Amino acid sequence: MTAFSYGCISLLLITLAGCTQKPQNSQDLREKTAETTAAVKRDAKAMAQGIREGWSRDKPLDLNSATRDELMSLPGVNDAAADRVIAGRPYNEPGELVRRRILSKTEFDKIADRVTVKK
Repeated sequence: MTAFSYGCISLLLITLAGCTQKPQNSQDLREKTAETTAAVKRDAKAMAQGIREGWSRDKPLDLNSATRDELMSLPGVNDAAADRVIAGRPYNEPGELVRRRILSKTEFDKIADRVTVKK
């Protein structure tokens, strides 16, 4: 199931929560609203991450100009790895990430088809 599907399900749950027929006290309603809001927040975060990944799949990121957030949208790239990529600029070709020990071969293999180098 996609992140979008989870988001739709969450919105449906919010709608249904407002349509229940049994009366609820205000504390129960607040608790259910808080739980649903937390679920929607989590799902929205997953949807946003999916959108960022989708963009990077269609258009390879330029290692010499990508922002930290763009680099972190790549699979397996955390904040420390993104910082190492930025600190190692400029690159002549993507394979330098491995040769210069900025990323491991395993890490690089996950993103190899999603990055490029523009000179």
